[in-house]
Amino acid sequence: MEHEVAWKKYDEVDLEALEGLASNYIDFISENKTERRCAATAIRMAEKAGYVSLADAVREGRALSAGDKVWAHSHGKALILVQLGSKPLSEGMNILGAHIDSPRLDLKQNPLYESNGFALLDTHYYGGIKNYQWVTLPLAMHGVIAKKDGTVVDINVGDDEGDPVFCVSDLLIHLASQQMDKKGNKIVEGEDLDILIGNRPLSIDGEDAEREAAGSEGAESKDAAKEPVKAFALKLLADKYGIEEADFLSAEIEMVPAGRARELGFDRSMVIGYGQDDRVCAYTSLIAQLEAPEDLAKTAVTVLVDKEEIGSVGATGMASNFFENTIAEIMELAGEDGMLPLRRALSASSMLSSDVSAGFDPAYASVFEPKNAAFLGRGLVFNKYTGARGKSGSNDASAEYVARVRRVMDDAGVSFQTAELGKVDAGGGGTIAYLPAKYGMDVIDSGVAVLSMHAPWEVTSKADIYEAYKGYLAFLKNA
Repeated sequence: MEHEVAWKKYDEVDLEALEGLASNYIDFISENKTERRCAATAIRMAEKAGYVSLADAVREGRALSAGDKVWAHSHGKALILVQLGSKPLSEGMNILGAHIDSPRLDLKQNPLYESNGFALLDTHYYGGIKNYQWVTLPLAMHGVIAKKDGTVVDINVGDDEGDPVFCVSDLLIHLASQQMDKKGNKIVEGEDLDILIGNRPLSIDGEDAEREAAGSEGAESKDAAKEPVKAFALKLLADKYGIEEADFLSAEIEMVPAGRARELGFDRSMVIGYGQDDRVCAYTSLIAQLEAPEDLAKTAVTVLVDKEEIGSVGATGMASNFFENTIAEIMELAGEDGMLPLRRALSASSMLSSDVSAGFDPAYASVFEPKNAAFLGRGLVFNKYTGARGKSGSNDASAEYVARVRRVMDDAGVSFQTAELGKVDAGGGGTIAYLPAKYGMDVIDSGVAVLSMHAPWEVTSKADIYEAYKGYLAFLKNA
């Protein structure tokens, strides 16, 4: 079976809608490069669409009924949106789940140092990356620094026009004969991914020199004299953000590719940008949730979680109790409190675990099996199973559920395809699907095909983004 290219079916109305969605998507992933920013922006969008804080509803003891819309977040890095349907929640929900974290470089807790006239920041990579892809790449700095007095400072340097950027240096080709003999995973090692942030030393003159002579800043002046480039970097941070070096101990700073996502190709048919795994599925799920009709039969839920790239762990990952606890709170306000109704609701639910698929790349065709590969431009991708080799670590959706999803997509005119993650013995990977499946609900992986997955810049097709949005909306309405 070969699936038709989605572009062939579009009329002018479709193309206008597709381009509008793609334009907004490019803005979203360009302006929200961390899970914190994604969650905060999604909350603002949800409130504009009529969603209210679940925490406020719980505090006020507000009863919830069909048509009500609520949101809840966990530590500002995971988010759940719920629109109640006319049927009891115990009869099940239609759930979209995606993750909003992406591979990157995180600063270590004690990152700042000076070496041979350079100020640098030590990093620890997050998620699966090819280290060598992150050298000589303009990087932006995003995140937060929490100070002891309780204030939280937002850091955002490198993406605004006029901002400086940062980078990891690389060895010049003229001296790289030994480096070029190394295996790919050794060409640049993790401890070598240090961020270059400065080269200018702090000059002590004028009033500073007088204070130094008076001995009023003895220790600080000695540090500046010993590590003047580091001292100047700290001075700039203090001037702009009011922080000191010790504040890095309570910081979450992410180094990500600088610059906006862009249209790709002469025909502008694709999008190239950072973090499309999995923000392409998160964004389309979010828009589908916000545009769901007011008269839904089943309750619609969108879950945007953190930490998928490192195993869905922690308080903000899908493995936490955040999802279950949030649904329990909503059910109590809807008059369906109790453990048994909660268990019934979870087990009767249907879910699309929305994560990206590996797009067939003709440059690396040897690792794909074409009959069961995802192709850019052919629509939403369904993976009955992921995992590695013998389906290890996979949620394997039932045949009956796959048939039901096919019907929903066909009835809505959604272009879709099915795929596996490469050849059987080529490798593999997983998603959040197996975690909600533990409740007994039906879950299948779905998403958008991506080229260069986990690279600093990833590629998707505008047609697939559009079909994903249409498919997610159809699922919330009719699954």
